[in-house]
Amino acid sequence: MTVLRAQGITKVYGGVTALAHGAISVEAGSVHALLGENGAGKSTLVKVLSGAIRPDAGTLSLDGRPVSFHDTADAVRHGVAVVSQELNLFPDLDVLANLYPLREPRRGPFLNRRAMVAAARPILSRLGLEVDLRTLVGDLSLGQRQLVEIARALIAEPRVLVLDEPTSALDRSGSDRLLGILRVLREQRVGVVFVSHILEEVMQLCDTITVLRDGQAVLMGADRADLSIDDVVTAMLGPRSARSPEPVESAVPPSPDGPPGGDLRLEAVTVDGVLSDVGLRVPAGEIVGVTGLAGSGHLAVLELVAGLRRPTRGTVRLPGDRPVPRGLRRAIAAGVAVVSGDRRGRGLMLDKPLWENIGQVRAIGLRRDGVIVRRSALRARARGHVERLRIRCRDVEQRTGLLSGGNQQKVVLAKWLDASPAVLLLDDPTRGVDVGAKAEIHELIRAAAGDGAVVLLASTDLDELTTLCDRVLVFHRGKIAARLSGEELDQHAIVFISNTGGRQ
Repeated sequence: MTVLRAQGITKVYGGVTALAHGAISVEAGSVHALLGENGAGKSTLVKVLSGAIRPDAGTLSLDGRPVSFHDTADAVRHGVAVVSQELNLFPDLDVLANLYPLREPRRGPFLNRRAMVAAARPILSRLGLEVDLRTLVGDLSLGQRQLVEIARALIAEPRVLVLDEPTSALDRSGSDRLLGILRVLREQRVGVVFVSHILEEVMQLCDTITVLRDGQAVLMGADRADLSIDDVVTAMLGPRSARSPEPVESAVPPSPDGPPGGDLRLEAVTVDGVLSDVGLRVPAGEIVGVTGLAGSGHLAVLELVAGLRRPTRGTVRLPGDRPVPRGLRRAIAAGVAVVSGDRRGRGLMLDKPLWENIGQVRAIGLRRDGVIVRRSALRARARGHVERLRIRCRDVEQRTGLLSGGNQQKVVLAKWLDASPAVLLLDDPTRGVDVGAKAEIHELIRAAAGDGAVVLLASTDLDELTTLCDRVLVFHRGKIAARLSGEELDQHAIVFISNTGGRQ
């Protein structure tokens, strides 16, 4: 029996179509995978299903009757709950209060905490979350907070449960417990929409699969048993010939060994529970990508080079055969730059002018221009970067938060390039910027490599990896599963190896 059906769902933002005629049909007692690469329209469809946004066109029906949700609370009242990848918890409240936001059982005017505890205990136990219900959520680990979010949805006894990347913050045992809960939900005739990048989980758990590509459903409600991982990858990315990029011209010939002393090296590096015997070299002038599923270990490589982690065994050496100092501040002083795509959270002081942001590392943090910082000199250097990076602004006095997203990201790059780094670490550097700004940022990254910087790029953008990088190292369960370059470097290979650890 179909419990929730979406047909012809269309959503347009500022003239850009995020979703065109999206559709999904969820059966009671089934787990339905909703898949697609970044930007395919998954998040938009999930927001429509959960009442977070209203579509411009299309219909929703619940148990065969048309329905329109005013907001997420209305969707929950109708029996549709969502567990978002972005956790929506209150860190200053305890676990019990977070499980019952705005719908606490009451006895007269008072909260009925006994009823709240009685309903919560069995669900938390099945999820394997053994914590004191009086514990503040802010004191829990990320994995525990995600389990609290899942428990909150289950307490509402939903008819349909939408899980958006539910295992992204869970360890393997936590993921296994969640998969066990989903089997119970199947038995209770709950329809589950499962959004995940981990195709191994999808093939293990789901009954049917819908794939979105470029805002449209290209595979609808297909039986999982009739599909292989390669079939799913092809549906997500399109035929190989249609999406495979031309090989990029490298600033230097790709080389796994690089010139002695001029490269970044990891030698037999192990971080217990994260990386196992990883070795890699990134020569000056080359752009090397690292990628994998969440928890595969590729982001730990950036943390090691940035001084945020220490290896259990093995060594990490910067250009010049220098060890990585302990801590981010010392690593920056040693010539390491860390460019994050989270420009609002980690990259910029949005209430400050451009010149102050651009001078933040070299002049203010590293004091390379002396103890006395002259504002006139900072403004002059900032004007040079604005011109070279083509940052579109009124002048360097403009408040950074007033710039477009792409220009803000250029300011992030400018502040690090101002320090002339030997190593440039990039973590999703073009997240949330438009196509034009993305192309310009790629040009700047290539220029930095051409000037002799070691460039190590982690990205969730497959196009970025295949068009910008000379080589891409694909991680799987803490090890390098493949080193791709030349004709081998394509999007299908990256997705397949990320999920399986082996080649097609």
